[in-house]
Amino acid sequence: DEEFDELCFEFGLELDEITSEKDIISKEKGEEKAKGASDVVLYKIDVPANRYDLLCLEGLVRGLQVFTERINLPRYEKIIPAEGEGQRLIITEQTTQIRPHAVAAVLRNITFTKDRYDSFIDLQEKLHQNICRKRALVAIGTHDLDTISGPFTFTAKAPSEIKFKPLNQSKEYTASQIMDLYRTDSHLRHYLHLIENKPRYPVIYDSNGVVLSMPPIINGDHTKISLNTRNVFIECTGTDITKAKIVLDIIVTMFSEYCEKPFTVEAAEVVYPNGKTHIYPELAYRTEKVKPEYINKKVGISETPSSLAKLLTRMCLKSHVTGNGNHIEIEIPPTRADIIHACDIVEDAAIAYGYNNIQMVIPKTYTIANQLPLNKLTELLRLDLAAAGFTEALTFALCSQEDIADKLGMDISATNAVRIANPKTAEFQVARTTLLPGLLKTIAANRKMPLPLKLFEISDVVVKDPTTDIGARNYRHLCAIYYNKSPGFEIIHGLLDRVMQLLEVPPNEENGYTIKAAEGTAFFPGRCAEVFAKGQSIGKLGVVHPDVITKFELTMPCSALEINIEPFV
Repeated sequence: DEEFDELCFEFGLELDEITSEKDIISKEKGEEKAKGASDVVLYKIDVPANRYDLLCLEGLVRGLQVFTERINLPRYEKIIPAEGEGQRLIITEQTTQIRPHAVAAVLRNITFTKDRYDSFIDLQEKLHQNICRKRALVAIGTHDLDTISGPFTFTAKAPSEIKFKPLNQSKEYTASQIMDLYRTDSHLRHYLHLIENKPRYPVIYDSNGVVLSMPPIINGDHTKISLNTRNVFIECTGTDITKAKIVLDIIVTMFSEYCEKPFTVEAAEVVYPNGKTHIYPELAYRTEKVKPEYINKKVGISETPSSLAKLLTRMCLKSHVTGNGNHIEIEIPPTRADIIHACDIVEDAAIAYGYNNIQMVIPKTYTIANQLPLNKLTELLRLDLAAAGFTEALTFALCSQEDIADKLGMDISATNAVRIANPKTAEFQVARTTLLPGLLKTIAANRKMPLPLKLFEISDVVVKDPTTDIGARNYRHLCAIYYNKSPGFEIIHGLLDRVMQLLEVPPNEENGYTIKAAEGTAFFPGRCAEVFAKGQSIGKLGVVHPDVITKFELTMPCSALEINIEPFV
């Protein structure tokens, strides 16, 4: 297991966990449900989303064997049958409005076993979820060719005109009935919306009118593949021709391994509504040229051109050095649709070299980070406020309009609040302009706790500011609250003095801080003071108004302090 984990890591994959069906069920549903489940060891492997060729056992094993140099990369061939003998798929113009593209191919004389068959179905499912975007872009159909006779027609008809026996069902249904039938199906109901409201549904017939499939929903039961199937007809229909070609290439390259002549695929001809024809699968090989020094520089290594070519060959990109070692010529196989640019080739060279083998160097640019002074001050204050016996609370940065306006006895227009254009809930309508409501709500939620409750929060508030480029500005506020049977104004006042002592601001008018009597809608008349420091007003403290206390569903008196700490940075 450890060796395999190591190999996966070197190949750029992650062995997520080693488990079994029994373990998975017992974790999710408990021991009881897991009885009788299989104990066979399962490897859960994380594959990057761009590597469609590793989504099945066949491709993964092939990739790892080439990587460990046990085998050479196979050459995929398409065999074009003699004139008039090959399969044809004719696309009619009715499909243009709904799923205009189709590609097809045949796997001849294939031998299925239970495991190969499961892997074949599983690969289709993974491709459907991933590159096919839940069948919206491409839908794959695989059929037993010996049960049908070509040429095949891909057309679109009114739902009432389509009638066939869907996969694993016992009787025939019309397309409309099929939609109703699968509306409750946990697996298929997610795809119904793709064609549900269209006037015509896509459908594929053979020359005798047998329905192969109604993409992207379900195949017909008539063409069902079994373990005895010898010849497989594969069709991919979709709205994106590039993705359809990739999907077809992946399926045929992965499973042509089991054909009588391994790695060969029989081509099929697709006839377009305008009469043009095209042979699929394309199985296109192409070559790219990359300079060795480009790879070395980007990865930060100094390998010879021939060893770079060898590294790339191990990653299924057959390479050789050309032109006196000035270039590496790379052949990109049809399985590697993810190679779009030279940087993709560089990445593969780095994986094969081994990320852990690249020497660490200090970057040439000076990138040593520092903590933002405002955050450093915030952290220091948090520790000392906690040491003063207050408990830190963290509340939401968004709140309702009532919290910052009506409940505090203010008008919403006076708050300068930033609104959310399309709030999902009434609780998250505006960005907070004061921290007080959040702490009052926290106390309301903790009324059962023993008194006194002493809470604080140091966080950002947001207000509109037309002078900034985004039209709003953040301020770092400190808010503290004391909730008990008596208001405890002296405790909050004491906390303010302690904060100022820590900030080394003396209690005088010239270069220190003072407090002056003031009025605030949230505070009790005559019990509110404004705090001045550094020649500006930085906030208020006082006994909270009884109306505010009842609006937040509280029953005891409380006093609060809220100041802006940015002037002290």
